[in-house]
Amino acid sequence: MIGILAGMGPKSTSPFIDKVIDYCQKLYGASNDIDFPHMMIYSCPTPFYADRPIDHDGMKRAIIDGAVKLEKTGVDFIALPCNTAHVYYEEIQQALAVPLLHIIKETVKEIPHTAKKAAVLGTDSTIQSGIYQKGLKANGQEVVHKDHWQQAVNQLIAAIKQPNNMMHTHALWQKLYTEISQHADIIISACTDLNAVLDHVQSEIPIIDSSECLAKSTVSIYLANQS
Repeated sequence: MIGILAGMGPKSTSPFIDKVIDYCQKLYGASNDIDFPHMMIYSCPTPFYADRPIDHDGMKRAIIDGAVKLEKTGVDFIALPCNTAHVYYEEIQQALAVPLLHIIKETVKEIPHTAKKAAVLGTDSTIQSGIYQKGLKANGQEVVHKDHWQQAVNQLIAAIKQPNNMMHTHALWQKLYTEISQHADIIISACTDLNAVLDHVQSEIPIIDSSECLAKSTVSIYLANQS
C-alpha cells in the first residue's frame, strides 16, 4: 500500500493524487478500478504561513507526527509531496521504519543534462536550505536566482492559497515567467502549491514539476514491489 503524506498545502493534495493515477495508466496500463494501487492519503495541516518565517520546530514536529500516524495504517512506503518538508528529510526518515521517497533526488533524475541554467521556484525555506542547489550542481546545472523573483514566488504561493483568485495568480505567474525565461533554460517547480497554476500554463522552456517526478517514482516503486 502506498502512503501519501500530503496537505502541504491543502490544494496540492488532489493534483498529486491525479498525477499518481495518471502514471498508473502510463507505466502499466491501469484501466479498470481494480488495476489501481491501494493508497492511504493523509492530509496533514502544518504551521506554514507564506508571509512569515517558518517555525521549524513546529513544522518538523507536525510532519513527523503525521508520518508516524500514516505508517501505523500499514503502508509500505511514503511519498511526501512537499519540497519544504524535505529540509527535515533525515529526521523524518529516522522516525519511520518504512522508506520515505526523496522528492529532490527524484526531480534531479528527470533533468536533461543539456539544461545548463535552472531557475528553482520554491518557498523561502526550500531555497535557503540549498537542497536543490546542491543536487543541481552535482547534475551539471547552474542555479540562477534573483531576490525579487523570490518575492514574486512568495506572492504567487500566497495568492494560490486564497479562494477564487485564479486570474490574479495567472497574472503574477506571467510577469515572473517573462523575466525568468530570459535568464534560464529550464524551470524547476519546487513547490507543490504551484501546480494550481503551472498545470494550466504553456511554457517555451521546460518546466520540471517536482510533484510529477515524485508521482512517477511512487508508481515505479509500487510496481517494483509487486514482483
